[in-house]
Amino acid sequence: MRLDGRRRSSNVDDRRRVSGKSMAAGGGVVGIIIYVVITLMNGGDVGTAISNAVTQGVGGNTGSYPEYVEDETDAYLFDLSSKVFAGTEDVWNAEFSKNGWGEYREPTLVIYKGAVETACGQGTSQTGPFYCSADETVYIDLSFFRDMQSTIGGGGDFAYAYVIAHEVGHHVQHLLGTLQEKHNQMARLSESEANKISVRMELQADYYAGVWAYHDNQMFGSLEAGDLEEALDVASKIGDDYLQRKAYGREMPETFNHGRSEQRVRWFKKGFDTGASAAGDTYAIPYSSL
Repeated sequence: MRLDGRRRSSNVDDRRRVSGKSMAAGGGVVGIIIYVVITLMNGGDVGTAISNAVTQGVGGNTGSYPEYVEDETDAYLFDLSSKVFAGTEDVWNAEFSKNGWGEYREPTLVIYKGAVETACGQGTSQTGPFYCSADETVYIDLSFFRDMQSTIGGGGDFAYAYVIAHEVGHHVQHLLGTLQEKHNQMARLSESEANKISVRMELQADYYAGVWAYHDNQMFGSLEAGDLEEALDVASKIGDDYLQRKAYGREMPETFNHGRSEQRVRWFKKGFDTGASAAGDTYAIPYSSL
């Protein structure tokens, strides 16, 4: 991915030297509940979430991380994340204006190490990147990018950019009112039916990530040979079916909340092929046709 000469976003909050020092999240069971909720929102397993929370001391005041020292890899990933985030600002400011969607309120990107306090509760590196609508912020521990190859078998600069753009896609949903509307619907439904709405939301965020990639490339000529394949490869490896087969040796479709690998690839590719930000309606299509 070509990023030379690109600006860094001014909306990046670097908390790597402070966020990992305290694991407090309100204390005891409350902290564990917050940790589990964030994990489940990002496709995690409840049993694993509870185990990790207890092991790491989430919710208590005694857990800590070693003091952070930036190395060459993290410096590169910080620079990449800041420039990609700036690209999302450029694209979505233009798209909101073009579509008559009102002002695009630029989100914040918090880069942290270990654990971080958010308006949605405490997040940790175990949860992976996530978006919190309560403070309109994307949270990323750069160790997620460092470990992508070993944990899911995929990586590369444009794959990292896809992850960031997907989370910004949730911010777009928030600004358009979709996020709250769908969460309200989910609260009234059974778990299996709520999961289906979650899948639709995640696929739309993948679509928005593809839209960003299209326009970012149009603006800056950012794509190099193999970049698109990197993103599609990672999208195929974070589908619910792929992850469940890898973890449990079987699929549990009723628990899917992000979508199948094929769906995630297809919706990202659809956004990239069309560049049409107003055309990513994943809610009007029959669930079986997503």
